[in-house]
Amino acid sequence: MHTTHNTLDADIRAKSAELLNLHLAAAIDLHSQTKQAHWNVRGPGFLAVHQLFDAVSTMAEGWSDQLAERTGALGGTAHGTTRVAADRSFLIPYPHGIAGVDAHIFAMSGSLAAFGQSVRNAAAAAAAYGDMDTSDLFTEISRSTDQQLWFVESHLAPA
Repeated sequence: MHTTHNTLDADIRAKSAELLNLHLAAAIDLHSQTKQAHWNVRGPGFLAVHQLFDAVSTMAEGWSDQLAERTGALGGTAHGTTRVAADRSFLIPYPHGIAGVDAHIFAMSGSLAAFGQSVRNAAAAAAAYGDMDTSDLFTEISRSTDQQLWFVESHLAPA
């Protein structure tokens, strides 16, 4: 950890930096998964879904930036290279070889749901050990992730 005048206890800052870096890796992975879907989706509704995936990828990139900057604010080091993300991401690898709108919607929904659940858990964990600001960031990302999941899932016909 870097020296900082941040008044949170060093142990709390270290726990938060670790939690933030875990989610930074997943957010970078989610960004690349969304771009994969954006580039490869085909079929009816193509343009709307293609544009939606691009918007979701922009959101995921923003989450990465927020997570990395909070890590730095706590005196930590953000580990945000693609190699680190590939090693540390908890997301299921995105399937290659799919093209249809429904297949990509299904895959993206799963990734968004997993990321959303994990950031909700991270918000609770950060609050439990006393870092309310990091908890608030995770809560904000959770709300945004849920909204993106809603947008993506809305492209499927109701069962």
